[in-house]
Amino acid sequence: MKPLTWFAVASVVAGSLLPLSLCLHAQKSAGESLPVWAWPLLPPGTPSAPGAKPTGEVKHVPGSLASYTDKEIPSLFLVPDWFPNEHPKMPKVVAEGRAPGVNACGHCHLPTGMGRPENMSVAGLPKGYMMEQMADFRDGLRKSSDPRFGSTTHMIQTVQHATPEEIEEGVDYFASLKSKQWIRVVETDRVPLTKVGALMMVVADTKKTEPIGDRVLEVPEDLEQTELRNPDSGFVAYVPMGTLKKGKALTRTCVTCHGADLRGVGEVPSIAGRSPSQMTRQLIDFKTGARNGKKAVLMKPVVQGMTVPQMVSITGYLASLKP
Repeated sequence: MKPLTWFAVASVVAGSLLPLSLCLHAQKSAGESLPVWAWPLLPPGTPSAPGAKPTGEVKHVPGSLASYTDKEIPSLFLVPDWFPNEHPKMPKVVAEGRAPGVNACGHCHLPTGMGRPENMSVAGLPKGYMMEQMADFRDGLRKSSDPRFGSTTHMIQTVQHATPEEIEEGVDYFASLKSKQWIRVVETDRVPLTKVGALMMVVADTKKTEPIGDRVLEVPEDLEQTELRNPDSGFVAYVPMGTLKKGKALTRTCVTCHGADLRGVGEVPSIAGRSPSQMTRQLIDFKTGARNGKKAVLMKPVVQGMTVPQMVSITGYLASLKP
């Protein structure tokens, strides 16, 4: 698929929500285009659609006795804890954060540590690996290939403002959790029509479809529940036909570092069952030089000649595995 010109992108955005998800936006600093399905951002200068204004309405999710208002749920300093009995007690830095600058870790990564497509699934990652990544964020070694991507910006800000004790408390909490499978992978030639949402792809029209092309389209199973930050409401990842077979073959070399089952070895992280959107961004960040550090040195030669279609096969297959 060839990148659309800026004129074509602007025409699509101005005219309708039609195949915006097929567009590629330019990333000048990297010297190449970044796939919108991995970096769900509107082209620069495009006005975003105004969201619904919070009214203080009380919200609930199925099976939970908790309640939060639509003003509380988006707060970076309060984590909607719908199912407190399903995880250990969150330390303050995870549950509330601290103003200024230290966002509640659980806001983005959720109390379960599973995160969402726009950030990282950190449940059960090795403590040593996570501490190393915190240092990379702090020291400017780990960024995003698109500097506009808010999740990475917030992460860098939080790490730079947090104390060493707060960082270790957060890391200890997430390292103690177990990852779970909540991404349903579907091989298909056509997908529901999608659009850019709030840093993730969402279904624009359930009655219309579009060719999947060389993409992984990861969308919420239930957008309303996802926006309520319900940790039991997962995602579906649509991948091209044949992805799982191709991905299995392409990941044979990954077992050398990530283990025979791809669930990690020692301080090397598990890559099984994780978000394909997240993993694609990391592969491209290694390739563009946005992500550096000790672990990056090992990955850079691996991704140097890797194409986007290969990344689609690899990350789609990995997402289908049991964590």
